Amino acid sequence: MSSSASSFPRPSSLPPAATPASDPYAPLLRYGWDAEWADAFAPYEDEGLTPARILRVDRDRCTAFGVAGQVTAAAPEAGLPCTGDWVALGEVPGGQQPVVRALLPRRTAFLRSASSNRSEAQVLAANVDHALVLASLEREPDLARLERFVALAWAGGAQPLVVLTKADLLDPGAVDVLRTETAEGLPGVEVLAASAESGEGIEVLTAVVAGGTSVLLGQSGAGKSTLANALLGEEAQGTGAVRAVDGKGRHTTTARDLLPLPVSAGGGVLIDTPGLRGVALWDAAEGVERTFAEIEELAAECRFHDCAHRAEPDCAVLAAVEEGRLPQRRLDSYRKLLRENARIAARSDARLRAEQRQLFKQRQALGRHMMERKRGPHRKP
Repeated sequence: MSSSASSFPRPSSLPPAATPASDPYAPLLRYGWDAEWADAFAPYEDEGLTPARILRVDRDRCTAFGVAGQVTAAAPEAGLPCTGDWVALGEVPGGQQPVVRALLPRRTAFLRSASSNRSEAQVLAANVDHALVLASLEREPDLARLERFVALAWAGGAQPLVVLTKADLLDPGAVDVLRTETAEGLPGVEVLAASAESGEGIEVLTAVVAGGTSVLLGQSGAGKSTLANALLGEEAQGTGAVRAVDGKGRHTTTARDLLPLPVSAGGGVLIDTPGLRGVALWDAAEGVERTFAEIEELAAECRFHDCAHRAEPDCAVLAAVEEGRLPQRRLDSYRKLLRENARIAARSDARLRAEQRQLFKQRQALGRHMMERKRGPHRKP
């Protein structure tokens, strides 16, 4: 598989030089502002609000870039924005910090199941064009984990790219073998080897991320912040060493930060994320299907349209495994992710049903209360 950037879709936003200096929103172009965002914001412009893009969120405060530059804004209690969102800011009388008044509709959203017992989704990044899934070559790439990240990227509407980092630690022959094996294990996904130390792959990555919004994803120690610095052309993100005992890194990035890329290299923005210990699926059925597209194609040839690919007669998927055309590992991973996604969906549906029952009970109680008020106080005979 080639490592060319030509196969990746290019964002449609205009370069800064193509916009008149008289445009009050010109400073936002570097952060991804375009005609579509202008149309989405138009209703809020009539209300005297101004557009901004969220750079970072810290509890009930967020850092955003607006027409007047970088500002700190108060976030709403409900509908908290995330890094990458476009919002409408409103000024507060008395010169206090502005407030996020509205969230513009997201084009894409990278979601995972929240790390709790509650059935909720956590938005890791919004309005992303490319998801760079990183894995360090300090150890053999974990294909199952990469498949999980790729499925979430597809489900969120982003184009995935797997980047094998720290390629300078191995000789070129070994790097090429691992890249080839990873690419064969992830059909339909571009796989690139890169090294911030030697510069290998950085030129291709720079071309991929130019002009759009890209998010870096991976475990701690995968080299996200180091790669971010290489793309940014400066030491904007702190980096840390990896523990020799288990190969894991420290969380040098503690929040999701949106950073502008050099205009000289094509512009665009980069979202660096903390190391992710786990990424549980959330509404990712379509992403799983795209990640395992070859299994979906084989399934269309099975005798039964609802074939579970376990022991059914004339199962094209099982036949491909027996003939060596489909790795058993690949089928096992496909089954696992489908089961997990179905489990999360069922839990989410159960929560929704419970909330609806609670709302129905509240309405019933309110109805009884209103009827009692209409009847007036009970009089004793």
